[in-house]
Amino acid sequence: MKIFFMKFTYLLIIFFIIITSLNCSFADDYLEDNPTVDVSSEISETIAQTTDSLESSSINSRSCIVYDRNSHMILYGKNEKTQVKMASTTKIMTSIIIIENYNLSETIEVSKKAAGTGGSRLGLKTGDKITIKDLLYGLMLCSGNDAAVALAEYAGGDIQGFAELMNKKASELGLANTHYESPHGLDSDGHYTTAYELAILTDYALKNETFSKIVGTKNYTITINGYPKNLSNTNELLGYLNGVYGVKTGFTNGANRCLVTACKRDEMDIICVVLGADTKKYRTQDSIKLIEYAFKNFTYINANQIATENFENWKDENLKYIDINKSSSASFDFEIETCENPILSVYKNDIGNIKTYISINTNLEAPISSNTVIGNLTLSLNNQTLITLNIINTNDINRKNISYYLNYFFSNYSNILEQVLGY
Repeated sequence: MKIFFMKFTYLLIIFFIIITSLNCSFADDYLEDNPTVDVSSEISETIAQTTDSLESSSINSRSCIVYDRNSHMILYGKNEKTQVKMASTTKIMTSIIIIENYNLSETIEVSKKAAGTGGSRLGLKTGDKITIKDLLYGLMLCSGNDAAVALAEYAGGDIQGFAELMNKKASELGLANTHYESPHGLDSDGHYTTAYELAILTDYALKNETFSKIVGTKNYTITINGYPKNLSNTNELLGYLNGVYGVKTGFTNGANRCLVTACKRDEMDIICVVLGADTKKYRTQDSIKLIEYAFKNFTYINANQIATENFENWKDENLKYIDINKSSSASFDFEIETCENPILSVYKNDIGNIKTYISINTNLEAPISSNTVIGNLTLSLNNQTLITLNIINTNDINRKNISYYLNYFFSNYSNILEQVLGY
């Protein structure tokens, strides 16, 4: 019996060595209860089930959002502003801080603390030599917690110091409901975000070419101590679902399954965030449902184009009715301001329901300086305001004064005398 237990223990040790030598050891999605799911089949089946409407009950994830990057509008949300745990989606913030502030070609030595970090791992050992760039690939493709700690120690001195950098960046981005305590996202009470703010952060990070390239990479070879190691991205939709170009998976017991996905088709560019799915299969299905729903049902309109066209038609008919009391000028014109971000996402079936409302003061009194707001134009959809633009006059309107009246008198005195004296 003793020999049996010795052999059994020996086999366990060998098994552990084999597992820890694999690419992305113990990565988030290698711990799933159904890691062999056929992604292609899952995608096809879920797309076929996608309808024009999407009930919150059909989404397993506790919170989610579809955020349009061009219009900055929420196309769909479920508890999107509720604080929740974020697991390894934390690493979006970790990576962008490193990318924006440090030399990615620099080589660092892995500490004992970093090498001993649990959860999903790149497989680093104490004393390993690796570049910052390769650590970033290990962080975002393999979701390596050991890589996260190595980067945190490099940039912040320790985990707490780096968390301060993370929270400072969150504050700069206006993420009021986000707080970090670690660079990897392992569960802790003070480590949380919302689906909405995670989408805002992701949108910001994707504007960085280096970040976008890393999270959009399916396979990559890094070098540790001069030896190559092949990595594969844990994002199950990357390379399978049309238009997907990143971003990050996540899993902890407290956060459950999480996935942030960026997807672009033609001009439409969206970020889908699902947090708190019960299984990887649900996480995948929820993401596909949300993405397909957005592309199937939404389109873009140009607010400036619609507003300008409707305003010019209105002005042609109404300019003559505007009276400016005591004005010394016969000329008067006005225009609408332009919207800085005119692209709006609207439900395709609602385009015909967009209404234009123009409110302007038709009884004005001089003087009026140029660029004075004299009214506004509002575009609305189903009783909801889309945009409101100011209407401004384009030239100075001077008030009649004594000089004006004297000049008028001497220019027209014969007519005035004729009218007054009757001859």
